[in-house]
Amino acid sequence: MNYFEKLVVTPWPWWLSGLMITFTMYLLLYFGKSFGMSGNLRTMCSIGASRFSDFFKFDWKKDIWNLVVAGGAMLGGFTFANYLLPNQTVDISDATITALKELNIHVEKGQVPILPEEIFSWDNLFTLQGFIIIVVGGFLVGFGTRYAGGCTSGHAISGLSNLQLPSLFAVLGFFTGGLIMVHFLLPYILQL
Repeated sequence: MNYFEKLVVTPWPWWLSGLMITFTMYLLLYFGKSFGMSGNLRTMCSIGASRFSDFFKFDWKKDIWNLVVAGGAMLGGFTFANYLLPNQTVDISDATITALKELNIHVEKGQVPILPEEIFSWDNLFTLQGFIIIVVGGFLVGFGTRYAGGCTSGHAISGLSNLQLPSLFAVLGFFTGGLIMVHFLLPYILQL
C-alpha cells in the first residue's frame, strides 16, 4: 500500500476531524450560511420548477455553493469507490458476521463488502424486501427530512452548532428512529 492509499484508508484521529468540522462551521457562521445536504433538493427543483410552484420561487443562485458541496461529495464517493480503492472491504468482528449471517447476509471474515449484494443490488430492488428497504425507506427519509426541516447533517452539524433547540429535537428523533429501525424493523424486513 503506497502513502496515498494509506492516507485515504487509515482512519484519521478523531480530533483532526473535529477541528476540520469546527473550522468549517466557523467559516459558515462567519459568512451567514448554514450547511445541510437536503436543502439542495429544494435548490435543484427551484432551478426549473419555480414557474409551477410558489414554494420553489426563491433565489437559488445564492445557494449554489451548497450544490457544489453536494456534487463534490458525490464525485468524491464515486472516485473513491471506483478508482482509488475498488473492491474495498470492511473489517468487522466475528459477532457482527454471525449476526449478519442470521439475517441472510452472506459474509466472510476479511471479505465484507461496503454494500452487501443481499441489500444493495438491482436484482434485490424488485423483491418485496428490496422494495421496502430502497423505495419505502427512501420515501420515509425524504418525507422525514422535509417534515423535520432538514437532514441529519444540517441539524446535527449546523443546527446544534447554532444552539437551535428544534435541531436538538430533530437529532434525538433521527437517532431514536435509527435505533428502532436497526434493532426492531430491519431484522424483520431481512427475514422476508
